Amino acid sequence: MTRRTRPLLAALALTTALLATSCSSSGSEDEDDPSADATGAQPPAATAAPVPGSPTEPPSTPPTTSAPGTPGNPTTTAGPTTPGTPATPGTPGPPATPGTPGTRQPGGARWQPTPGLAWQWQLGGGVDQSVDVPVYDVDGFETDASVVAALHAKGRKVICYINAGSWEDFRPDSAAFAQALQGSGNGWKGEKWFDIRKIDQLKPLMAARFDMCRQKGFDAVEPDTIEAYNQNSGFPLTSEDQLRYNRMLAGLAHERGMAIGLKNDLEQIPALLPDFDFAVNEECAQFNECGRLSPFVQAGKAVFHVEYKLGTEKFCSQSKALGLSSMQKKLELDAWRKPC
Repeated sequence: MTRRTRPLLAALALTTALLATSCSSSGSEDEDDPSADATGAQPPAATAAPVPGSPTEPPSTPPTTSAPGTPGNPTTTAGPTTPGTPATPGTPGPPATPGTPGTRQPGGARWQPTPGLAWQWQLGGGVDQSVDVPVYDVDGFETDASVVAALHAKGRKVICYINAGSWEDFRPDSAAFAQALQGSGNGWKGEKWFDIRKIDQLKPLMAARFDMCRQKGFDAVEPDTIEAYNQNSGFPLTSEDQLRYNRMLAGLAHERGMAIGLKNDLEQIPALLPDFDFAVNEECAQFNECGRLSPFVQAGKAVFHVEYKLGTEKFCSQSKALGLSSMQKKLELDAWRKPC
């Protein structure tokens, strides 16, 4: 899962989407570093600020070198980096319009981000819209449709961050997830792994969240914590369970005309590459696993990557050589970034 701060309980738009679905289906730590951009420009008031406090210290889980480490599981591997020289934002236009900078888009097709696109990933605080990159990845619940529209007006593509693999007690739809769907804690306060075997129950709930993303105008979805099968989830999950669940998520996104990214889950890249349009990775450089993301790049699909502990001098050369879109971020994922 991603390292992020706790957002406020907002996004009333989801309630409407959920009801509709239910009815139909039932820096560097150096903040003064002059080389880092976006160290806190005035954010627009359109998004809600995160609730104070940071996530609890993740529990110790057996290290797994096959899957990138998600925030709630420090021992799990993850691989971030930011692309080399950020691609010029240009004027992307509507998601289905061909010719968006850095993308392959046949007429009528969904957005397809290509390798090397620069990006901004901000899940904490009001979205700083001044970062001059062609791709933004922001919290789907906390980001208002007006912010998405404003970013589109500047020629940006916008990805909707959604936790698709864990229950969060602070989300406005938390009561919709039955107790039986909730397993062990994932290391972040108020979060528990889902029993992803129960697709019949989870699919309509995820569909409601994806509907929210579509209604707000997002171009793509970043589903978080989608590698429960190799974690201490509290359920006897298998790799097949995860493949089935992840493909279900990909189908939901594509049915709504949105692209979708594979978050971490390095071990299943060979099987899931055809189903996902890009990858999002945390700390692959720290765990010496960035090469495992090459299938995405070779397929002409972007790999959006961050490192938290390593400085850019430690991973940017490799990132550029591999064609990754890499940057250094702080664990809280605020506006600060230091790209390659």
